[in-house]
Amino acid sequence: MIYPKHFEEKTGFDKIRELIAGECISEMGKQFVGKIRFSSNAEVLVKILEQAEEFKQILQFGKPFPTNNFFDLREYLRGIQTPGSYIEKEPLFDLRASLRTIQEVLIYIEKLNHGEFPRIKSMTDELYFPKDILKEANRIIDDKGEINDNASEKLREIRKQIITKQRQVLKATKKAFDLAKKSGWIPENADITVRNGRSVIPVKASDKRALHGFIHDESSTGQTVFVEPGESFEINNEIRELENDERREIIKILTQFTDRLRPFLNDLFQLYRFLGLIDFIRAKALFAIKTESCKPIITAEKKILLQQAKHPLLLLAHKAQNKEVVPLDMELDSNTRILVISGPNAGGKSVCLKTAGLLQYMLQCGLLIPVKEDSEFYLFDRLFIDIGDEQSLENDLSTYSSHLLNMKYFLRHANENSLFLIDEFGTGTEPQLGGAIAEAVLEELNKKEAFGVVTTHYTNLKIAAEKNSGMINGAMLFDSKEMQPLYKLQVGKPGSSFTFEIARKIGFPKYVLQKAKKKSGNKAVSFDQQLQQLELEKLKLEKKEKALTSAERKLNETLAKYEQLKKNLEQSKKVILEKANQQALEIIESSNKAIEKTIREIKEGKADKKVTKEARQKLELKKENLKNKKENTAAKTSVTQNKKNEEQQPVPGDWVKIKDSDIVGELISIDGDDALVNVNSVRLRTSASKLEKSSSGPKASSTFKSSRQGIMHDINKKAVNFNLSIDLRGKRADEAMSILKKYIDDAILLNIKEVSILHGKGYGILRDIIREYLQSVEEVHRFGDAPLDMGGSGITRVVFR
Repeated sequence: MIYPKHFEEKTGFDKIRELIAGECISEMGKQFVGKIRFSSNAEVLVKILEQAEEFKQILQFGKPFPTNNFFDLREYLRGIQTPGSYIEKEPLFDLRASLRTIQEVLIYIEKLNHGEFPRIKSMTDELYFPKDILKEANRIIDDKGEINDNASEKLREIRKQIITKQRQVLKATKKAFDLAKKSGWIPENADITVRNGRSVIPVKASDKRALHGFIHDESSTGQTVFVEPGESFEINNEIRELENDERREIIKILTQFTDRLRPFLNDLFQLYRFLGLIDFIRAKALFAIKTESCKPIITAEKKILLQQAKHPLLLLAHKAQNKEVVPLDMELDSNTRILVISGPNAGGKSVCLKTAGLLQYMLQCGLLIPVKEDSEFYLFDRLFIDIGDEQSLENDLSTYSSHLLNMKYFLRHANENSLFLIDEFGTGTEPQLGGAIAEAVLEELNKKEAFGVVTTHYTNLKIAAEKNSGMINGAMLFDSKEMQPLYKLQVGKPGSSFTFEIARKIGFPKYVLQKAKKKSGNKAVSFDQQLQQLELEKLKLEKKEKALTSAERKLNETLAKYEQLKKNLEQSKKVILEKANQQALEIIESSNKAIEKTIREIKEGKADKKVTKEARQKLELKKENLKNKKENTAAKTSVTQNKKNEEQQPVPGDWVKIKDSDIVGELISIDGDDALVNVNSVRLRTSASKLEKSSSGPKASSTFKSSRQGIMHDINKKAVNFNLSIDLRGKRADEAMSILKKYIDDAILLNIKEVSILHGKGYGILRDIIREYLQSVEEVHRFGDAPLDMGGSGITRVVFR
């Protein structure tokens, strides 16, 4: 139930219809726009919304959709249902063109992935396309809309004879013309012309009997007559007979085609309805892209959760002026069903109310709406609105009387499944009495558990919202220092009308304002100002608190990384010491064995000088070997350590190598972890942690040049073939990650600043895996969803450092 009848004009939905109709390319699509109706059927609405959302994805990321020749021939086809009737040449030409378009659309949809576009693909399930009819139409009529010579054997023969006769006419006329010219019967500079569709010769009136033939016309002066030679006259008559035969044959061909077409008329009616529906869905998707719209969550829980909501008409108007729209955040649920918005004039109260009402109506008409995807909407059965001046001279209604009639209707028909919207509640009569009636009406609607949004300046309504459960206040914020509205809704506290501030801003007489303040009470005015200023200060503190929380989180992450590095260093130190101790024990054990063996040999030789000398020599040799082993080990350790130190500390001017690649170049500068390397006069930006010192420099001329040329060839090849976006839809997680890692490495190597990763929406599994990996890449500065008109959460945009 929608009230009043002109609900759409009040909310601006009539303009939404016009804009969507303007996106249609056929009258069939516009007819569907005219049939848009409000519905509370969740199953139907979800289907319609998903169709529009899928088509939006097609327009944004798919191949160009066919848009030519969206003709509607249903009315004409109904006229040939009677046996014996036949299709005319021009409609046949349009039929062929439109059937080609339908075939292209069906093939396009057939190639779509069913997992990503189930709603669009299911639209073709019950359709039958008569391919033989299109084939026959292609055979009968050509691209210029003329019947083909090969449409029948007889037609081809007739046209062949006509061409032969036409040549004979031309020859006979030319022969007679030459004779007349030679005889002087033709006026000077005259030539063969046409009269009544026949070739004639201009002849002097005095010589008209000299040339045998048929006179068709004469000049305005009567001095020249136009004669068709007798021989041509006879042949032209034969051509007329052949042309009559041609027309009869064409009618026969068209009749036979129509007889073949007639059994498929019902199928064609369905196909043309489908074509119009596709045009309609496409128009809705185009409008959704322009208004940054999407499909929100439809919930069975009674609530409205608007997040980053924008009025579509206001959004389009601001876009045209390169201005931003302040988005609306609002929540109603079973505990706070009615929102009472107060605040200054021109502060955005009515826009908030209209935005909430229009978006709810658009959604329940099957249109995507400009909100965040995680916004939630309950489907109401009844929508009521009271906006603007309803004064009627014809019905003898004042403005306030019309408002009272609307309130009477609301009270009679509102229930727990109703949403009402009332602008400037209680105005139009004496404020105290009007406010009292408005408060009583609001309390009754609250008892009926209806949902609603109202705007007001009345203090008693603000107090009622504060003290009654089920109701809540909301304020349109106003910067009292800058003296300008912020167009932001703050729920929880009532707003001020800022009457005196606005009056002062427009230059209202100060002495009058002073008198007014005294009459209203200075304390009330001052308290009102302080209340609003406190709300502004609260907002600023909340922003600072968010910034501090973010900084604290980053600090904790840095500390955690430091602790992990320290732990890894301690572990490495422990391993090195254990290895050194083990080597020392091995040396001692080996030395002890050598000494024991020497002592044993001396004893066995009974202290023979020769044996003792040899034993001493062996012991000295073993000692020397152990000493050398120790020195070699120390030297290797020192070299390794020096090498590691050099690798960790390259300085500008050093030749460096990018790890895990053959790229060698001169280090130009280092700024933190950001390094700039010159590779064959090409500057590459990379991470300093990926660099290691290289011994190869300019002296290794031939090898270096060969390597450098190969490197540059590889880099140039990568740069030429690099795409700023990558499509991972349909890939398995491991396959997608393998492709993504190589892609990100190439992007970093080529110093790309920003790329887009297309992963689709689905269940978000692939998106989560991709983003988890991106968090581990140091070169990634930030990443997040693309703008709604460029894919939203289906695309991750990555910005590098």
